[in-house]
Amino acid sequence: MGEEVNAAKDTLKRDGVWDLLGDAEKIYVTSGKKILEFEPATADREELLKRVTGRTGNLRAPALKRGDVFYIGYNDELYETLIKA
Repeated sequence: MGEEVNAAKDTLKRDGVWDLLGDAEKIYVTSGKKILEFEPATADREELLKRVTGRTGNLRAPALKRGDVFYIGYNDELYETLIKA
């Protein structure tokens, strides 16, 4: 099992979020019922940060890292896919 961080106590703001996510292979972000896919190496940095941060500028929760892939936000379909993988 990996490291677990309490996002309520250890918040990440924009620059810290980019430092964490910038080297990821892929990032999946939920937006309502949609699942958006980003590749940080080619994605628009501002658009990506807008999608993965909340109103306060902190990284949205839940945030899960599996290998070099991040999953940000909650959506039943996304987490069902993770369970099956």
